[in-house]
Amino acid sequence: MFTFLPARWLAALPALAALAAGAQTGPAPAPAAAAEPAATLSFRSAMDGYKPFADEKPIPWKQANDTVRERGGWRAYAKESTGEADDRPSGAADPHTGHAMPTPMAKPPKDKP
Repeated sequence: MFTFLPARWLAALPALAALAAGAQTGPAPAPAAAAEPAATLSFRSAMDGYKPFADEKPIPWKQANDTVRERGGWRAYAKESTGEADDRPSGAADPHTGHAMPTPMAKPPKDKP
């Protein structure tokens, strides 16, 4: 009967690796493009165009609150972030008129045992 012994497999692995290494061919010949001078290479730093942080002076909180109130409050900012813009003229009809929302059915009462 054959029994699986990990020690036998571990002993055979270096032999298999040696056989695979012996089957490798010599190094490939250098391509002709590598013989060109390295003067064609250029270097561009990732730091080119870096602008250091400039700390801006904060505005007073009362002025900030007044600015938000003038722009329409938090609802105006919420519409702005979702992409909804109220571009309709003030007298335009509501596009949702005539649409009815179905009412949900009432849940049946639960009988208590």
